[in-house]
Amino acid sequence: MLLSHLETLNILSTPVWVVSVHNQQILFANTAARKLAGNSLLAPLRNGQFSVHSLQSLESYLPHLKKGDQVIEIWTIHKEGRAFPLSCRLSLAQFGLQEPAIVFEGTHTSAANVPVPGSFLSEARPYRRDQSGFYERFFQTNTAPMLLIDPDNNGQIVDANLAATRFYGYTRDEMCMKHTWEINAMGQDVLPVMHEIARLPGGHKPLTFVHKLADGNLRHVQTYAGPVDVDGVRLMLCIIHDITEQKRLEQELEHAALRDPLTGLGNRRQFMQLVENARTQNPQRTHNFSLMLVDADHFKAINDQYGHNKGDDALVMLARTLETGIRESDTVFRWGGEEFLILLPLTGLEGALHVAEALRLAVKRFAQADLPSMTVSVGVVQYETGEDFTSLFKRVDDALYRAKTSGRNQVQTG
Repeated sequence: MLLSHLETLNILSTPVWVVSVHNQQILFANTAARKLAGNSLLAPLRNGQFSVHSLQSLESYLPHLKKGDQVIEIWTIHKEGRAFPLSCRLSLAQFGLQEPAIVFEGTHTSAANVPVPGSFLSEARPYRRDQSGFYERFFQTNTAPMLLIDPDNNGQIVDANLAATRFYGYTRDEMCMKHTWEINAMGQDVLPVMHEIARLPGGHKPLTFVHKLADGNLRHVQTYAGPVDVDGVRLMLCIIHDITEQKRLEQELEHAALRDPLTGLGNRRQFMQLVENARTQNPQRTHNFSLMLVDADHFKAINDQYGHNKGDDALVMLARTLETGIRESDTVFRWGGEEFLILLPLTGLEGALHVAEALRLAVKRFAQADLPSMTVSVGVVQYETGEDFTSLFKRVDDALYRAKTSGRNQVQTG
């Protein structure tokens, strides 16, 4: 990383963050960004009270940014006891970094300017429908759901086209008695976000929200909202695209990517994601936990003698035995091959050793006529304050190695 190049960003008065795409961590924050948000981690900024984005995964932005698409996110900033939204424009980092990175450049917003729901009403001339006008004909004949919103009047919906009334399940008059926060799952938290969006020039990639229909169903939607002037009245035109099915498929793919297909357990990627989320959102959970690495003894011999199908069945049996033997707060992951990793939150070494011994005995005692008997070796360590994960994994791996070289079917610590 060329730190000297990044430090040139300190001359800017706008807040700028440079974020790693792969591990979703802040690589650099300029002086304005630190003054605004302190040393905040990325997760609270992107996933806070007012946070809205087009895509959850930063990696998914790369093709759009390479094409020059305008992409924005709304972040949540906490300062002086208040939370407020901040619009950020995204671009690819051009600082000679060794890894893909995205620059988030914020438009400075003062917490004092965040609107309070119900504290203002529009003094502008009210919007009136012109049944014969071009805009009305365009609005009503469009097949995409469209709303006209007055951002200066608590997000009042002043008009809805036919496609919108069909989508939401309200009549046109019923829609025009509602505010945006009544159909948005964010509730009144969407009002400051709406005001941030209203300040943007338009042309950016749509943002993702969850909207509520008349029948109570929730739908994932992408909304493009941009300023529009209708007969001298300043409004926002909101075009809605239902992406619920797309989100469902994305979630299914993400779930599959985080699962071991044989045992159904979480995989190594899910473990790393879980730990990273805990580190950024609940640091206390990452300062008091233990790890357990479990390995099936002589598993190659089982495969050689019984065949790989029976070997797979034995691994599934082992996974179920470990799952039923742990506590509700613990989680089992298939680490690879015949190795399983168990995360024990808020657990010291003594408690982890007790769980490990109980699991070892449960596996040894398990008997099923069509499956070979098994034993396991177990390495157990407790996280040490300030320890990095490379050191932690080496210690648990060393503990497992001692268990195997000392005769197997035992628990060792490190």
